[in-house]
Amino acid sequence: MCTESLAGVHPRVADAIQYALRSPGKRVRPLLLLAAYQAAGGTGDATRLSCAAELIHAYSLVHDDLPCMDDDDMRRGRATVHRVFGSRTAILAGVLMIPLAVEVVRASTSSMHLPESRARAIARALLRAAGSGGMIGGQLNDLLGEGLSLDLGELERIHAAKTGELIAACVAMGALAADAGPEDVHAFESYGRRLGLAFQIMDDVLDVTATTSQLGKTSGRDQALGKSTYPALLGVDGARRRAQSLVEEGLATLRERGLLTTKLAEVANFMVSRTS
Repeated sequence: MCTESLAGVHPRVADAIQYALRSPGKRVRPLLLLAAYQAAGGTGDATRLSCAAELIHAYSLVHDDLPCMDDDDMRRGRATVHRVFGSRTAILAGVLMIPLAVEVVRASTSSMHLPESRARAIARALLRAAGSGGMIGGQLNDLLGEGLSLDLGELERIHAAKTGELIAACVAMGALAADAGPEDVHAFESYGRRLGLAFQIMDDVLDVTATTSQLGKTSGRDQALGKSTYPALLGVDGARRRAQSLVEEGLATLRERGLLTTKLAEVANFMVSRTS
């Protein structure tokens, strides 16, 4: 997936990137980008653009699993990147995947013949979501919150940034590529943020209800790391209800603007019905 820009990269780092990208996974973020593109009226091929979103997500997983972060040995049913290639190579591979994602955005928007202003807006949406106000900032606050008793509002603010912003950016990128107007882009972002939070809630639920073999990663990690979780605050059933409520809010946002499609509804409902 999207490895055409690895020429000239040190073979060990290139192998680590390809290992990270070829792991089994749900590919929810690329699917959402493609579904939003089609829902917004896009008629071209946005597949390559969707790879940029997966690159950023995959890099975040490589770094999340490092010993200095969540310290996990398994991801998607396989040994994590740092367990196979070492922490130094994993760090470098993750960092390199960020500019690689930007290269993919540039190449894809060019091949789709998008105006320069749209190409910049798409790149900006992706990088903003991955930055200090989004994924990285959320991850930092998540780490700082270990061992603390966070309330629901604090927990949702962390996860809205850590998980929600990138998912919101994916649907926004699809809409922007289809030349959607500002109000429609805003509706897609609102849908994405709610789905992102619902996705994280279900991650917390599955961490305490599923086995390691079902998850493809080590279960019970949240408790081991002293993290505040939705099941701890709301109970398992309460957390599931909160996730379902968020999904329904997201669907309603798109429905009100006539943007809801079967595919977008299916992905949203998958968020709360998944078992891994």
